[in-house]
Amino acid sequence: MSEFKEVSVIKKANVYFGGKVTSRTIQFQDGSKKTLGFMQAGEYEFGTAAPECMEVLSGACQVQLAGQSEWTNYEEGQSFDVPGNSKFKIKIADILDYCCAFIEK
Repeated sequence: MSEFKEVSVIKKANVYFGGKVTSRTIQFQDGSKKTLGFMQAGEYEFGTAAPECMEVLSGACQVQLAGQSEWTNYEEGQSFDVPGNSKFKIKIADILDYCCAFIEK
C-alpha cells in the first residue's frame, strides 16, 4: 500500500536521539495507528509497549531483537515484527524511511 486514505495526522513530531529519529503518528478511523518516520545513520535501541511491525520503505538496516545474538538485515520492501513489552536494537548505515504499525492484541 503506497498511501493511506481517511486518516488523521498528529502534527507534533515524535523526536528521539537528538533529532536523529523522527516520526509522525497516523490515526485510522478504526482506532489503529502507525508512525511514518526517518532514522539517520547510527545505532539505536527502542522499547515496545504493544507489538509492532516495522516496514522498511527505503534504505536498509540491521536489527537485533531482544534475546537474540544475531543481527538480521532488512531492506526496502521488507518488514520485521517486534513483540510487545520488549526491546530491539537497530543499526542504520545511511537513511532509513520506515512505517511502524502498532498491532492490537
